[in-house]
Amino acid sequence: MTYRFVVMGAGAIGCYVGGRLAAAGADVTFVARSARRAEIAGHGLSLASFDGFSADLVASSVAVAETAADAAAKPGPLMVLLATKGGATAKAAAELGAALPAGTPVLSLQNGVDNVARIAAAAPALVALAGMVPFNVTLDHDADGRLACRQTTSGVLHVIDHPATRAVEAIFFRAGLPLAFSSDMAAVQWGKLLLNLNNPVNALSGLPLREELLDPDYRWVLAALQDEAMAVMKAAGIRPAKVGAAPPWAIPLILRLPTWAFSRIAASMLTIDPSARSSMWDDVKAGRVTEIDDLCGAVVRLGARVNVATPRNAAMIGLIESHSAGQRLDGATLRQRVAAA
Repeated sequence: MTYRFVVMGAGAIGCYVGGRLAAAGADVTFVARSARRAEIAGHGLSLASFDGFSADLVASSVAVAETAADAAAKPGPLMVLLATKGGATAKAAAELGAALPAGTPVLSLQNGVDNVARIAAAAPALVALAGMVPFNVTLDHDADGRLACRQTTSGVLHVIDHPATRAVEAIFFRAGLPLAFSSDMAAVQWGKLLLNLNNPVNALSGLPLREELLDPDYRWVLAALQDEAMAVMKAAGIRPAKVGAAPPWAIPLILRLPTWAFSRIAASMLTIDPSARSSMWDDVKAGRVTEIDDLCGAVVRLGARVNVATPRNAAMIGLIESHSAGQRLDGATLRQRVAAA
């Protein structure tokens, strides 16, 4: 089956994944509102990766719609790539459910572990599918005014093993986005969540990711958050999958190494574009609602269900919610505040 793609959520991940598919010849329509729709329709997209890939999509070659109903107007089977923030999932899924035929697959390319359930609750007639994006993408503008999406870290897309995802394997491969299939996406998503616990650390640091990870105090904070999360997962019977270079249990140990040893043993962790920052840093800078509830909040909620305390993840939620654009906490101060919890 040949699917058309509707990208719901034209942020960094949505524009990059959808753009790579469009550059490979897929039929892609982006659903975007107001200013973002005008940017894409007026200037197109610029795509790049740290491994040397680059492509420019002129505005006339990029389809953009205001609503899901508009995007679905063309005939033929379609697959939705949902790339909104977690807090917008229910609203987006309800719009999709009202506009699309029953049985339409919706592949979540979102952070967190709750979005498939949110999609299923808001749009029960659609087929909610779990996916996981392991790499970081930055969003900016190039010299010609195009929306510039740049992949700044490595990784392979993980998706639930399902006939719909198998049907799009070839086009994703041609687009330079090979798929890794899994029958247990919950384990994959919890494994990714462990890594995503660095998002709030990075946002509070105000530093590029590589510079932040070379600071032992920031690494201590990340390790402490991960220790809590893994204790909660163990109590809940969840075994997080390995989604990076090291198994989950080893990551906090590696993070606590002296910087000289960390920089050698965790070289792949530091293979990052020097300017890359977390998406949560972008959200704080822009004054948007962050995904802290989908990351540390998920740990706290699961901890409450299995009666395991999670004071450090709870403290991180408070720190992010009270943080303002332009502020930054140095590593020693952040470590002190999290340790005090």
